[in-house]
Amino acid sequence: MTTYLPDGLPMPSAHADGLSAPYWDGTRQEKLLIQFCRGCNHWQWGPEWICHHCNSFDLDWREVQGRGVIYSYQRIWHPVHPALTGHGPYIAALVTLPDAGDVRMVGNLLGDPRQEVPIGDKVEAVFEHHEAASPAFTLVHWRLAG
Repeated sequence: MTTYLPDGLPMPSAHADGLSAPYWDGTRQEKLLIQFCRGCNHWQWGPEWICHHCNSFDLDWREVQGRGVIYSYQRIWHPVHPALTGHGPYIAALVTLPDAGDVRMVGNLLGDPRQEVPIGDKVEAVFEHHEAASPAFTLVHWRLAG
């Protein structure tokens, strides 16, 4: 796959505290990892040191299927970074992950940026590798399923 986003964007990475490092490591292997609380069996996104539900510190990362449902979206017309100048519009989708307790994750929706985006449509994860970056990284995008 050619990259969806142009070169020159800042590289996403785990913060200095390393909290999201397992997520980014998973994307490199084309795995979607989401935080899970072993204390109360609650899924959560984004990553935190404690459970949003029971305040337990007993969290781990579990692989889920890269499938979801469009909850909402925004067609973005104005560049939010200089590298995106001339690359709009594009669609940012808020995707519900049924295999992870219906947590929601944001990602770009691939395809025609002027396409209809029916709420409730099923999507699947697409992993975009940026091998030339230093260090290399992988982004998760979404495309309509079927």
